[in-house]
Amino acid sequence: MNKMAIDWDQFDIDVDQAAERSADATDEILASKVSSLTSMTDTEVKELLPLPADVKALGKLLKIVQSAENRNTKINQIISNAEAFSGVVLALTKKLI
Repeated sequence: MNKMAIDWDQFDIDVDQAAERSADATDEILASKVSSLTSMTDTEVKELLPLPADVKALGKLLKIVQSAENRNTKINQIISNAEAFSGVVLALTKKLI
């Protein structure tokens, strides 16, 4: 299956701008950006990650996972950002159970 190339720099800019606009609730644009990269709908993203900071962290995590780096490099990047990713990991793990 061919996947569309993702402009991660533009994604980061869009997520940052959406996060700044939504201080108290996940912005529609922010949820839409993340849902476009996943199998989740906008509504599922907002329910799973109601805090803009968590949606932003998920975007960063997805960027690492989808990068061309080798597995060990990806693991090290995830470990380096473990605190920022903890809410996302918790939410995703709960969704799997």
